[in-house]
Amino acid sequence: MAVTPASLCLLRLSALGDVTHVVPLVRTLQAGFPETQLHWVIDKAGLKLLEGLPGVQFHAYDKRSGVAGMRALRRSLAPLGRFDALLQMQVAFRANVLSAFVPARRRIGYDRSRSKDLHGLFVNERIADRPGIHVLDAIGSFAEPLGLRQTQVRWDLPVPDQAHAWARAQWDDDGRPVLMISPCSSHPRRNWYPDRLAALADHAAAQGWRIVLCGGRSDLERSTADATVAAARTPVLDLVGKDTLKQLPALLARADLVVTPDSGPMHIANAMGTKVLGLHAASNPRRSG
Repeated sequence: MAVTPASLCLLRLSALGDVTHVVPLVRTLQAGFPETQLHWVIDKAGLKLLEGLPGVQFHAYDKRSGVAGMRALRRSLAPLGRFDALLQMQVAFRANVLSAFVPARRRIGYDRSRSKDLHGLFVNERIADRPGIHVLDAIGSFAEPLGLRQTQVRWDLPVPDQAHAWARAQWDDDGRPVLMISPCSSHPRRNWYPDRLAALADHAAAQGWRIVLCGGRSDLERSTADATVAAARTPVLDLVGKDTLKQLPALLARADLVVTPDSGPMHIANAMGTKVLGLHAASNPRRSG
């Protein structure tokens, strides 16, 4: 029988898709340890997306703050005492160093095949080595050293009513299915060409679909959206850069199908129950699809 820990700390800063994958683990921990205090060290973007997740106290770390920010995090955690366990779910060097500023008795990290950037020096336990499993399953494996198993995947992202109201206001429901295209990943080589996206939009529109573009505020996303709209022969509702991270899940939930490269919106749409067609020319769909 699993021993109920008094407190646990999760460390996963980014990216949006990965922090979304942590939410089912949180649900598993809450179901197995309803009395355990859960804390999560996360970056600012992840916090904007997940703020309001019930039963979790977030601690935001600004990646630009360097070691000074790590020391500030340690000071803010000091009144909480030592966590029973730290779940160190990020192998990047900065996250590894940051984990050293989190006081914990057990420091559970990734298996050796997934480790890099000196990850092994910052942990004293590892999850089981299961090569080739999906990222979601690897993150879910962090429940096992605590005596639990993630047997179901449940998200229930914290999306406020105001976000759903905003999404409903963006277009009238006229009965047409909605194809939403989120054209950009943070890794440019994963992104499809704007003229191909425009051709997809034209084909779908000819079959009776409404076409909507969504995305963030980066120059790449803006230029890609502009090029896609210019190349398309059909009207496209361009919402790129117009939503917030709290509104994004609600927007994706209004789509009947989302087409996107391997990106945060792909995983958020899936978490919201929307069908997704992922473009995986430069990433492994068995690992992150």
